Amino acid sequence: MTAHGNGTPPVQAGPALADYYVDLHIHIGRSGKGDPVKISGARDLTFPNIAHESSERKGMDVVGIIDCQSPPVLDDIEALLESGEMESIEGGGIRYRRTTVLLGSEIEVRDPGFGPAHLLVYMPALADMRSFSSWMSRHMRNVTLSSQRIYVTARELQREALDRGGIMIPAHVFTPHKSVYGSCSSRIADVLDVDRLAAAELGLSSDTEMAGLISELDRLPLVTNSDAHSLGRIGREYNRMTLAAPNFRELVLALAGRDGRRIAANYGLNPRLGKYHRTYCAACESIADEAAIAAERCPYCGSPKLVRGVFDRIRAIADRSEPAIPATRPPYCYQVPFEFIPGLGGRMKEKLLARFGTEMNVLHRADEAELRETAGDKVAETIVKARRGELGVISGGGGTYGRIG
Repeated sequence: MTAHGNGTPPVQAGPALADYYVDLHIHIGRSGKGDPVKISGARDLTFPNIAHESSERKGMDVVGIIDCQSPPVLDDIEALLESGEMESIEGGGIRYRRTTVLLGSEIEVRDPGFGPAHLLVYMPALADMRSFSSWMSRHMRNVTLSSQRIYVTARELQREALDRGGIMIPAHVFTPHKSVYGSCSSRIADVLDVDRLAAAELGLSSDTEMAGLISELDRLPLVTNSDAHSLGRIGREYNRMTLAAPNFRELVLALAGRDGRRIAANYGLNPRLGKYHRTYCAACESIADEAAIAAERCPYCGSPKLVRGVFDRIRAIADRSEPAIPATRPPYCYQVPFEFIPGLGGRMKEKLLARFGTEMNVLHRADEAELRETAGDKVAETIVKARRGELGVISGGGGTYGRIG
């Protein structure tokens, strides 16, 4: 190393850091040949279509595509790489135009004595995902389909994922159907090594403040993702991350908060918009009033047919009476995606995209005066109020989304 005139070595500048929009939970509906993958996913939700939508319309810099363990999907990815339409990149991931795709899988576990839970696993490269898929196929009835149950313990699955260079994130941790807190146990540590998890995913019906009621989550970073089952819902929840480059290695550093990399912000629905936020009565189709959160029967009709909401489940398992937010937590920013904005139909959406390029530009960067020129006063005002967190919300529950009041 050449020394300066005073005999001290030159200071080595670190890599330039920038902010990127990241959505790590997007499902595949069908393979390129039409094989079903996520049965409830849209038919046009294919690997290449997700990459194109994320890059050209949504403005997502990094996306995690779930269900990449499916052999037909692995073949799709191989073909896209061979054709040159996509390319593997240094640091892990696959590049398509302006977007980096990370390869993920959602798996159901059910340890003896516990309920079911879904876990997200991400691998740095296609070869790693092929190896993981091959191993899972020996412990799973149908590795082609999404979110299938694997007949090993959660900890064994965790070891296999990490041994291949992957990371694990428990999915939508509070939802009443197949999540660690919602249906499996009252504590993650009952089934997983918490210290070896990369993060926890909040899900559409919860936020940082709600998570702050459970002390176990203090040591885990929190991410917000769309869990998209259609192209239109990509990016309905996402994260802003500070990275040196959009790749797998940098994502791992950001989740760990190392070397200047970090989660800069979570962007999510107001939890009241989530379809499992409140306890819901399947008999009279009512959402239970917040004063009745401990009720085992519907306060309106007396029926026991209650779908326990995220808000109520958290209150039931909380080990704090008031939320505690670690200083390292990024801000949780309530945002309203296109599909929830009143008066924003298909034609208006296309006008906005034609002028501003992507949904991220409309929601975060477009000038208010320009929004009014393009969309009119009412829609522009709603978008601006959404940025400021000023919109009124009517709670969702029982599988029905809330709505802007």
